[in-house]
Amino acid sequence: MTTTPDPKGHAGSPIYLTTPIYYVNDAPHIGHTYTTVVTDVLARFHRMRGRDVRFLTGSDEHGQKIERAAQARGLAPLALADEMVARYQALWTSLGISHDDFIRTTEPRHRRGVEALYAKIKAQGDIYQDRYAGSWQHEKVGGLMSGRIEKQSATETSSQ
Repeated sequence: MTTTPDPKGHAGSPIYLTTPIYYVNDAPHIGHTYTTVVTDVLARFHRMRGRDVRFLTGSDEHGQKIERAAQARGLAPLALADEMVARYQALWTSLGISHDDFIRTTEPRHRRGVEALYAKIKAQGDIYQDRYAGSWQHEKVGGLMSGRIEKQSATETSSQ
């Protein structure tokens, strides 16, 4: 694709746009749709201006939420992911979303990419074994450590 310069003169620089990778523990909802439509608008805008755009979206198919949702329905996690991904893809098709690729974290190509990145980061010394204190609270986004939870609870109680 021939590209025209953007206002700052970056003629050959592709624009990379991505949505979050969506957890597939349930059907897509308005938040997924909103994020994807906004990203689609940006992709179309830049393509209209002659820019080379790579618009990616996909699904995160690992984690306790997916495992628990699958168990509740009597399915294997991958079977649930397959079902939900089909719903996401059908929705994006019906909305005319112009993504270039849909990446699933269970695909071999994703695993190869993650393994290569991990090896590179580890070789640089940025991954190392250490001790971690605290507990992961999967119900709370961000995984607050137990000490912070206790401190937060005490603060909430004293301010009431």
